[in-house]
Amino acid sequence: MNHLAVVIQAADNVATAVADLSAGAAVSFFVGQDARDCELQEDIPIGHKFAILDIPAGEAVIKYGEAIGTAAAAIPRGARVHIHNMESRRGRGDQS
Repeated sequence: MNHLAVVIQAADNVATAVADLSAGAAVSFFVGQDARDCELQEDIPIGHKFAILDIPAGEAVIKYGEAIGTAAAAIPRGARVHIHNMESRRGRGDQS
């Protein structure tokens, strides 16, 4: 089975696509040594993130084991995670 996404840390709730992925595809990836898969809700361009767990509105988006932003709206498993549904925590003087 081809693993078309990467999860960096076990605490991550997003994966990064290593190829252009299509809505409806069952994408496989590893979380640690555990192989998992996720059905995509929408197209995911290469290099972009998608949720591997449901992320409630206001909850942290975690990549690299670190919170990189906050879900601006509920993000269902398999949905693209990008500026339309996530607010960045990086580079802002009003948040830490």
